Amino acid sequence: MVELPYGRIPYRLDLTGRNATMVAPAPLGTPRPLPELLDTALGAPIGRPALSRMVAAGSRVTVIVSDATRTEPRSELLAAVRRHLPEVRWTIAIATGTHGPSAIHGLGLPDGNATIINHDGHRSADLVELGVTRRGTPVRVHRCVVDADLVIATGCIRPHYFAGFGAGAKAIFPGLGEAGAIRANHTLKTEPRARAGIVDGNPCRDDLEEAVGFLPTPTFLINGVCGPDGDIHAAVAGDLRDAFRAGAELARTWFTVRSPRAPIVIASDALPVTATLYQAAKIAAACADLVEPDGTLVLAAECPEGTGPRLIVNEAIFRIGVLPRLAPGVSIRLVSSLSPSIVACTLVDYAPSIEAVLAERAGRVVVIPRASQLILEGYS
Repeated sequence: MVELPYGRIPYRLDLTGRNATMVAPAPLGTPRPLPELLDTALGAPIGRPALSRMVAAGSRVTVIVSDATRTEPRSELLAAVRRHLPEVRWTIAIATGTHGPSAIHGLGLPDGNATIINHDGHRSADLVELGVTRRGTPVRVHRCVVDADLVIATGCIRPHYFAGFGAGAKAIFPGLGEAGAIRANHTLKTEPRARAGIVDGNPCRDDLEEAVGFLPTPTFLINGVCGPDGDIHAAVAGDLRDAFRAGAELARTWFTVRSPRAPIVIASDALPVTATLYQAAKIAAACADLVEPDGTLVLAAECPEGTGPRLIVNEAIFRIGVLPRLAPGVSIRLVSSLSPSIVACTLVDYAPSIEAVLAERAGRVVVIPRASQLILEGYS
């Protein structure tokens, strides 16, 4: 019996009698305590002076944290930054990208003593235009990163299906970007090197880092480096590019896994990645290369919060970012809590259960329990 992450209750799947391969990374062991990792990184920043030397007491500091779609230790990251800075005027900005304002409860933000910005990429009054990248992306960001004396980007480095890895400069743009500008950057996801694990030469990453380079404000990074188990096993601090790349190299070695290709690939992941179909697209994109022509990709994603904005899910996510990665004839079957009528309005097909899909066809099965967390290298 195999247990797959599926909402709040694991999906138990019996693969007896099937030629099945489980794909999972090697375990990393127990990490050091997170405050120790963060303090060590902040004590030896890469390509930047120590935080305490970057601003004086009374300066305006904007710290960027992720929204509720990411599982990250925001309170620990904020506490570490505060330990290493003098008394300053704090603004905490929630990087929502195109997700819309985030639910604040549960983010672990401090009470009082800081201004909280819940970013809305559609509120033009909050945005400042800084220029246009060489690829034509307009750079419009929240003014809280322009009006500050220092901007600190926090986050956790883990694979991202078209930006290479999450975190780094991504916290600023697209994190605090204007919705239309973000969509312009995301159209680059169709290019061959816009893939998980690729940083240099990745058009999406290159474009967003160029966009952040327009910022007139000094920047600093503190990122945890996640392992496939979800724990933070290292931390990096300093320059937005150099420190991020040091962390990404570590993450690449931990997350890269070889997998056979197969006619049936079953992929799942834990919440919040599978809270909506919008987020669950990360699973599909990660596994797309593993499905043989005319095969089936089964997404086990409960989607308790629905599809997400349907037009964006269909056109900007699946049609641009997922379907072009599939071999000819591949179908995507969604096993979720969504009704058949709702799934019928998307670009995936409804399935009542994984077992029902397996009953329809024979052949080798590849099972990937935490698909969005891996850099998958397929072989035939």
